[in-house]
Amino acid sequence: MTSGQTPLPKVKRKPPIDKTEWDAFFDENGLLAKSRDSICVNILERGLHPLVRTEAWKFLTGYYSWQSSQDERLTVDSTRRKNYEALCEMYGKIQPLLENLHRNFMETRNNIAYDIQKLYDKDHLGNVLIDKKRLEKILLLSYVCNTQAEYQQGFHEMVMLFQLMVEHDHETFWLFQFFLQKTEHSCVINIGVGKNLDMLNDLIDFLDPVFAEHLRGRGAGTVRSLFPWFCFCFQRAFKSFEDVWRLWEVLLTGKPCRNFQVLVAYSMLQMVREQVLQESMTRDDIILACNNLIDLDADVLISAACLIYAELIQRDAPQPLKDFFL
Repeated sequence: MTSGQTPLPKVKRKPPIDKTEWDAFFDENGLLAKSRDSICVNILERGLHPLVRTEAWKFLTGYYSWQSSQDERLTVDSTRRKNYEALCEMYGKIQPLLENLHRNFMETRNNIAYDIQKLYDKDHLGNVLIDKKRLEKILLLSYVCNTQAEYQQGFHEMVMLFQLMVEHDHETFWLFQFFLQKTEHSCVINIGVGKNLDMLNDLIDFLDPVFAEHLRGRGAGTVRSLFPWFCFCFQRAFKSFEDVWRLWEVLLTGKPCRNFQVLVAYSMLQMVREQVLQESMTRDDIILACNNLIDLDADVLISAACLIYAELIQRDAPQPLKDFFL
């Protein structure tokens, strides 16, 4: 927390869902014995223990069906591995053609290589955390296979977090694909980021007209400049990978509402609001203050965004906001 920021209220969270509790959600055949909705509410309120996260995320992203049995999930894993290997083989065959005929491919490959090179791949003890070559391969394969979500800066950090979570490359690749499908309307530039920024503007207009007036005047252009929050899915604002995963798994639940990421962004803006108004900041200074929102606690931010949601449903929100969130 830097000087000038308004701290969000502390929260006390219940213990996260551990392995014993997670396993109890399924019967002897591995079929879900508890409602998906109640599990998602529990994840929102409590989070997931690290030992549960990998399996739970396969359900949350759509890698696994919530209706699947244990045997069906084993089949899915095998199929996803084989499909990934087939894609790798296909890519190997067409790579020379792409290099010779597609300028966009070469430009994207260079961008991916540059982004990965900048990644800090060691922990505080100097241990290597990720394999950059494997990371580059997954990103290139994703770019070639995904016609909707073109490569953008930030994807390299997302895939790194998946690589840290799972053991095999095919799991990393498919989890990233499913994650993009689930979040494309919040984090993909050419699909949904613009809409998120528009709705963030509308939300500020409705809930905080004084702040909105300043952002239209001296702070003109501020909200449009906050697109990195969405493109990076807020990961640069947190103090640890655990905090990033914590927010992302809440976004994947769809709880407490759709497009929760915009309420998260609003809550972050509220942290600099008083400083912005007191100092009558212009856009560049506001963006600098927003960029200084680092080392945040995910639980505190999620709780603040939930309170904003509660306020939104208590008030007579304009129809566009109702359609977007409710």
